[in-house]
Amino acid sequence: MKLKISLFFLSLVFLASCQKTEKSEVEENKYKLLADEMETSLRENLLETWYPKAIDLDSGGYFSNFTYDFQLKDNSQEKMIVTQARHLWSNSKASALYRRQKHYADGAKHGFEFLRDKMWDSEKGGFYQLVSRSGKPLLDKSPHKTAYGNSFGIYALAAYFGATGDSAGLDMAIKAFRWLDEHSHDPVHKGYFQHLEQDGTPVVRPADTPSTSELGYKDQNSSIHLLEAFTELYMVWKDPTLKERLEEMLLLVRDTITNDKGSLVLFFQPDWTPVSFQDQSEEVIMQHKGLDHVSYGHDVETAYLILESSHVLGWENDQETLTKAKKMVDHALSHGWDNDLAGFFDEGYYFLGEEKPRVIKDTKNWWAQSEGMNTLLLMSEYFPNDEWDYFGKFEQLWKYNQDYLIDHEHGDWYSGGLDKQPELKTADKGHIWKANYHQFRAMQGCIERLEKF
Repeated sequence: MKLKISLFFLSLVFLASCQKTEKSEVEENKYKLLADEMETSLRENLLETWYPKAIDLDSGGYFSNFTYDFQLKDNSQEKMIVTQARHLWSNSKASALYRRQKHYADGAKHGFEFLRDKMWDSEKGGFYQLVSRSGKPLLDKSPHKTAYGNSFGIYALAAYFGATGDSAGLDMAIKAFRWLDEHSHDPVHKGYFQHLEQDGTPVVRPADTPSTSELGYKDQNSSIHLLEAFTELYMVWKDPTLKERLEEMLLLVRDTITNDKGSLVLFFQPDWTPVSFQDQSEEVIMQHKGLDHVSYGHDVETAYLILESSHVLGWENDQETLTKAKKMVDHALSHGWDNDLAGFFDEGYYFLGEEKPRVIKDTKNWWAQSEGMNTLLLMSEYFPNDEWDYFGKFEQLWKYNQDYLIDHEHGDWYSGGLDKQPELKTADKGHIWKANYHQFRAMQGCIERLEKF
């Protein structure tokens, strides 16, 4: 009898083991299918749509402006440091992924030379914000240099060196970092001044500046991308000053720029006093919402960025950063997530006396949905059994992006979800504020994570 019972329990254990293995294989197949699906979309729909078409062989750098069906627009094709640097970053990363496709490596070298020879101010230092197609500085249109623009220059140059080993790229990245640190860094209140005169002097906000202008303020957007740039540079250059600044920016973004609710404050006085209109009338608030609102896309993007920086710095068991990152994602899911179709809404606001933020802009821009996938999948890795079901949300968002954001006919992504903005189906696919870096970085991060699961 005992032998029969033992055999019975052994058979149950064996059966459970088989079921667990079968489930594991099903999950592994699902992860692989998702990774393959995203990789195909990344390669065929995104990268092969942009390159080599976007490489400006005549004037250097990259074209920015494309129609909805990806025809080159017949206009001046002005070039901004942010866009040029993002294209350099994309070509550099693509050259490492797809070494057999030589145009990525060629495109990276091509973009590097334009940043070095045309966008860098050889007299006063720093990157110009805007130049003509041929590389002439357009100071009437864009009179200031910015920490934001220079951060992307550093970010791209570090990636270029990491992918190609071209020491000239690292030399240029170090030169740009040192110029920015000398001119833009605030030794008193920490962080970096966003707006700079051409010689690098920080812009002091004039008394007659319109109340809706961001001129002279510090801000979250330049800060999170400085954090991103310093992280990329630190991976290839272990400089002690850089490490100090990276740690400073991580703590600043995590503990000062992110508020207790779990969202980013957008703008600040130089001493990091928040710029807020919460005590004003709703009419005034809406007039100034460009300076003061909840940006769910930036929140979920920043959750990823602070965790990446903590990892690169080697902060083992950094529960404080992980806790803050989770809080940011959970806040965005609680108040800015579309429970019907999925996706993160663009803007919310905490009106005085209201406990929850009200959605004030329910459109869904492309970059927030791509960054959202990356962050949700990362959260599912840290918290696989969380009540939010981060992996399930990731799957929903990937489906939403395929249904409403990815253009399966002409390539690339629409600038906003067609469920909310169907008119964007024929809007320009490329301009100086829209390239492919958000989609590329997020999708590649998802692919790498899925392949590890």
